[in-house]
Amino acid sequence: MNYNINKGIGRTVEFKGLKAQYLFIFAGGLLGTLILVMILYMVGVNSYICLFLGTGGASLIVWQTFSLNKKYGEHGLMKIGARKRHPRYIICRKPVHRYLKFTPKSNAV
Repeated sequence: MNYNINKGIGRTVEFKGLKAQYLFIFAGGLLGTLILVMILYMVGVNSYICLFLGTGGASLIVWQTFSLNKKYGEHGLMKIGARKRHPRYIICRKPVHRYLKFTPKSNAV
């Protein structure tokens, strides 16, 4: 099998359709699921429960990551984050005459 990870200079990293930050979400989610299953198995949880949680968690992460990638695109998560930090409206609590007040210039020679 041959997997192409980068398809050109200056283009974003893409793997099986996942682009940019979705690759990190995908890899981190699968790694977190693996670690969780390993910890549960070492604690002594039934192996069938570990297997069910591992496959269920991994399939949920794969499904959610690909759906986010399809819905929002390459820069979508950054746009959503910027939109959340941007104020909805600007509140102006100063009276209008405070903005219209002019201060005379001093004519110091």
